Amino acid sequence: MADELPPGYPHEWEADVVLRDGSVAHVRPIIPADADRIRAFHAGQSEESIYLRYFAPMRELSEKDIHRFTHVDYDDRVALVATVKDRIIGIGRYDKIDDRSAEVAFNISDAYQGRGIGSVMLEHLAVIALDKGVEHFAAETLPQNRKMLNVFKEAGYEVQHTLEDGVVEVGFNIEPTEQSKAVRLAREHRAESLSIRSLLYPRSVAVVGASRRRRSVGSQILRNILNGDYTGPVYAVNNEALEVQGMRSFARISEIPAPVELAIIAVPAPEVIDVVRDCADADVKSVVVVSAGFAETGQRGARLQKELREAARFGGMRVLGPSSFGLINNDPEVMLNATLAPTAPRPGHLGLFSQSHALGIAVLAGAARRNLGVSVFASAGNRVDISGNDFMQWFLDDESTHVVGLYLESMGNPRKFSRIARQVAMTKPIVAVSSGVSTYAVPPGHRIRHTSMPPEAFDEMLNQAGVIRVTNAHQFFDVVQVALHQPLPEGRRIAVVGNSDSLGALVAQIAGRRKLTVVHGPVALDAEASADDFVAALREAYENPSVDSVVACFIPPLVAPDEDVTQAVREVAAEYDKPTVATFLGMREIHEGITPEETSKERALPVFPMPEYAVRALARLTEYAEWRRRDQGLPIRADGVDVEAAEILIDGWLAGATADRSLNLGERTQLLETYGLKLWPLRLVHDVEAAVLAAEEFGYPVIIKSRSPWLRNQPELAGTRRHIVDAANLRQAYASLLEHAGDEGKNGFIVQRMAEPGVPCVIGSSEDGLFGPVVQFSVAGPPTDLLGDIAYRIPPLNDVDVRELITSVKAAPLLMGHRGALRADLDALGDVIGRLSLMADNHPELARVRLNPVMARPDGVDIVGAEIVLRPGVERADSDRRTMN
Repeated sequence: MADELPPGYPHEWEADVVLRDGSVAHVRPIIPADADRIRAFHAGQSEESIYLRYFAPMRELSEKDIHRFTHVDYDDRVALVATVKDRIIGIGRYDKIDDRSAEVAFNISDAYQGRGIGSVMLEHLAVIALDKGVEHFAAETLPQNRKMLNVFKEAGYEVQHTLEDGVVEVGFNIEPTEQSKAVRLAREHRAESLSIRSLLYPRSVAVVGASRRRRSVGSQILRNILNGDYTGPVYAVNNEALEVQGMRSFARISEIPAPVELAIIAVPAPEVIDVVRDCADADVKSVVVVSAGFAETGQRGARLQKELREAARFGGMRVLGPSSFGLINNDPEVMLNATLAPTAPRPGHLGLFSQSHALGIAVLAGAARRNLGVSVFASAGNRVDISGNDFMQWFLDDESTHVVGLYLESMGNPRKFSRIARQVAMTKPIVAVSSGVSTYAVPPGHRIRHTSMPPEAFDEMLNQAGVIRVTNAHQFFDVVQVALHQPLPEGRRIAVVGNSDSLGALVAQIAGRRKLTVVHGPVALDAEASADDFVAALREAYENPSVDSVVACFIPPLVAPDEDVTQAVREVAAEYDKPTVATFLGMREIHEGITPEETSKERALPVFPMPEYAVRALARLTEYAEWRRRDQGLPIRADGVDVEAAEILIDGWLAGATADRSLNLGERTQLLETYGLKLWPLRLVHDVEAAVLAAEEFGYPVIIKSRSPWLRNQPELAGTRRHIVDAANLRQAYASLLEHAGDEGKNGFIVQRMAEPGVPCVIGSSEDGLFGPVVQFSVAGPPTDLLGDIAYRIPPLNDVDVRELITSVKAAPLLMGHRGALRADLDALGDVIGRLSLMADNHPELARVRLNPVMARPDGVDIVGAEIVLRPGVERADSDRRTMN
């Protein structure tokens, strides 16, 4: 937008949004230069729409009205517009009635009604209003304006209606509720899923850059689309040729005399922007940019990539790429192979998403090698727009996809990914191969926020969401082929059946390391066993009610032909509803994966070249099955939480702040109390008499310690004195500390009442630039400081997440009665974690909270120490309003 912006223009309110039909619009604050756009918008409205908005026929707006609409102060009067190609398609506004309430109104273009624009406007206005202290929205509308009434009704708020003088007066509180949050996420899911559908199910495709050179990228993609039996019309675009591959060629997409829904762009990077703008003029819905030469090449390419994103969003289009390997949809209704792979994988039920061009090649080659059928494949490249999160929304709905495979190099919004992945994983396995997410591992061209979290936090996020994480392509396809073709294991009990004692023993050892329990076998048939003997042994294993899964491992038999044995194993395995993995070492014409003869069967037998691969894949599916069967938990609920009071405190402390601010003792105590967390009292003293007065106030016994963490962590308690029982003892301890502290003594000492004995723990949260809030738990001391035995979870947490956070650290036995000690009160410990997770989730300004130590006792917990650091201006990627990242 090139118009001059007024003073105080709030750039942070701008957002690109996906509408209900999957198209894209831009939301921004209104400006005085919108006057002509408002006139054009009003002129395009029907008489009915005008009457419903203004309660009167107004074919033209007066100059006074135009000025009032376009000149707002962005405080008491706020207005937003939704635009496509710089045309206003919707207007939403509120005017304050008083400090706590405002009147809200909407006006949506007739041509765009039914696309959810009113709902988007309401969401964005509510977030702005809440930030400015407004709590209540009111509106007036005519009874026949059902669309507007439904905007309020369907938003998830508790709406009150009254009818007076033929006008419906509507009122509701805008503080988010569980229902309004659920409505927002459901709308986000539906819109993003539909936007991917428009990409995968285009009714027509054009390839821009299809040249006569056979080996050019554009020509290869065009050839693959044509040879793949795509069911819609295909167009070639080349401004230097009249004919390409026997087809008429058009100079520009806008010259094609029929609608084009998907454009595949394969031209030099500097030419891509003009092509994208031409696509916008032609109302193309989506584009795939396979061209390279963008952000991965440096600053100049990064600027070009940003321009690409802006041009596509301006035109209301979604973009896959740049540097994309393309996409495949094997649905018989489409049969689209818009990639550089000459042969698409066979149709099947594996949904594949990868990022880089090279990984796209590897993923497709691996699927073909294992004979795995694919429903959909997409390569996001530099993911300037469409990301893995968008495809996860699609996979959640897609009935053709039974297993989701992700090949990730980076992640732009892990918090959103975790939320969507958890939903998907409840119905279908997600297998993700990633080397981890960190600032240092980001491929060139990928936009990503900085993270200070260790790789363990990323692992915990995937585990929390039920994602099966593997570390390389080989493991990826091992797990995928079992997930696609075998039922999920009911438990960890396995049978091992084969014809080699040593091979069976090896499998049993591997299974033990993977926490699988051998309850049947290892069975080793003799060297002269026939195929019928193999069948009988397998049947005995399957019919054993104690067996959950079967591992079949064979070497070449002396009597039965190899083919008879493998066929017998396949046939008998298909008869039982128990998962089977197999290894046929040294047997003729046996390959890993699924045999071509089995490719049409849902119960094909996964075959592995080595037994450890088979057992590892089975173990990963077993862990996933356990995750799906377990109690998924209830959201954290806590009495005595006052979110508004915490917000008032935080806003007051950060007023005018431009840098981090550490809270003092009184502030820490006050803030924690708003979430029902009681900090153990302490007193900072600078002389011995003050220490004695504090001790008498708290009551003996007390502890006195240096303010220096370095001194407190020295051996032999150089910076701490404990179990002080009277004033004389305290005076002696103070003198001793002062002598050891040296110059550090000038900073004073801390006096506290001695906490009851317990296990010291550390509970914390950090606001990470990439992950958002991250909650941490560990047992204090060497487990934390030396061994890094720290567990991580991403809020919002449920009660199961909290319990697993505690029990997942290696030092957890110390809390559970280790060597006869009393068991700590895990419920009380979990309550502290739950309350802190709510605080971290609700207040992004909490840069760092560290409760240390938290003494876990058999009959409760004591929060003995706390550090809290606030940070101004924090904005999360996964915000409370729908917006494209």
